[in-house]
Amino acid sequence: MKFWAAVAAASLFSATDVAAAPQVIQVNPSDLKSRNIEGRSFKLAQIKNVHFNQHGKGPRALAAVYEKYDIELPETLLAVLRQILSDIGFDLRARSLMSPRAPNATAPFNNNTVQGEVTATPIPFDVEYLTPVDIGSPPQTLPLCFDTGSSDLWVFSSNTPKSQQGGQKLFQIDNSTTAQKLQNHTWSIRYGDGSGSSGEVYLDTVDVGGIKVENQAVETATQVSSSFTRDEHSSGILGLGFQSINMVRPTKQKTFIANALKSLALPLFTANIRKAEEGNYNFGFIDETEFLGPINMIPVEADSGYWKFKGTAFSTGFNGTNGNISDIVVPLEHPAIADTGTTLLMIPEAIVQAYYRQVALAYDSKIYGGWVFPCNSALPDLTLYIGSYKAVIPGDLINFAPADLDDPATATICYGGVQSSRGFPFAIYGNVFFKAHWTMFHVEEKKLGFAPRSGL
Repeated sequence: MKFWAAVAAASLFSATDVAAAPQVIQVNPSDLKSRNIEGRSFKLAQIKNVHFNQHGKGPRALAAVYEKYDIELPETLLAVLRQILSDIGFDLRARSLMSPRAPNATAPFNNNTVQGEVTATPIPFDVEYLTPVDIGSPPQTLPLCFDTGSSDLWVFSSNTPKSQQGGQKLFQIDNSTTAQKLQNHTWSIRYGDGSGSSGEVYLDTVDVGGIKVENQAVETATQVSSSFTRDEHSSGILGLGFQSINMVRPTKQKTFIANALKSLALPLFTANIRKAEEGNYNFGFIDETEFLGPINMIPVEADSGYWKFKGTAFSTGFNGTNGNISDIVVPLEHPAIADTGTTLLMIPEAIVQAYYRQVALAYDSKIYGGWVFPCNSALPDLTLYIGSYKAVIPGDLINFAPADLDDPATATICYGGVQSSRGFPFAIYGNVFFKAHWTMFHVEEKKLGFAPRSGL
């Protein structure tokens, strides 16, 4: 009865049945022929941030999504974050910022569009995995976060005030013989707590895996949100979205991947994200050992700037081995983006409720700032349909982090890797999804490709 109640509740949230589903075309890897016989291909391994702070990992990951998309944090989540920051010794003396919040001024979405006083609660944005990138001549290697949910390459630099540095490796502008300032150009990104990062723009050589792009826009920070200052091991972000959401003004700048396309054997890159270990990104080629079966390709709405697609349905339940009903498909169309810079899987409230109603004692906690459950729960799988592609997320991937203690061996309450996208303009398929599904980003054709990841 519990499963049927969940399905009924989910159906109430859907005004209509699934409309036009995305066309899914199955492609064998061998059919993706190189269009540049002299083009390059390479594999980039992620580097584990050994100093990543585990405390409050779940709520911090959820807050980071609100911040990234410039959406005001719920007061209950703010209260949880204040406690987490107090626990790790952060100075919680509230600071007020007078910040203009004009609609679409610096980010596509925000809930607070009037000028006013904003109480800023800085969120530790430290990330678990980073990727090395060479900038300048001679090259300076900086650890950056690869992010398909943004389109800016920005870094801590010698222009960043010392008071806003936290031990990051800096891009030393004067040490690069090829750095040229892009006159009268600036960049600015604001976050949901009223803080922001901004600075100047230089053109310089950027080398990722041996692919060199000259005159690439490198955004150097002259102001950095304290959220990023706290992460001493990340020097910035390399955005892999589309140019329309690049934040340089007055002229948007091309992304690294757009500039690098002509040098690649195949005009694409792939993400092979792993659970609790380093994964990798591949550029210009397909590694068939990383996934199973054909590649399921769908078009994306690239005009949005994001790798945006349409989810169409879901099912949830155990595998039937204990007599539980499974594979009841509930139509629920929803816009979604594929975002490697987001840790969690953020999906419509209806799906989240239907899923956690399968888990005894799971609840949406004000104390922990999201959906939690007993750590010894046997979590069911969650299946998300993207047209005809059936994307199964194993239950063990949804047990994201301990909630009541930092040590998984002694924790009794755990934080869910699936959380609600309520209040967001789209669902966000983050790394909880990618840990189960190898994903191809075909830049030239503006398509995504999915396949079950091997080795699960």
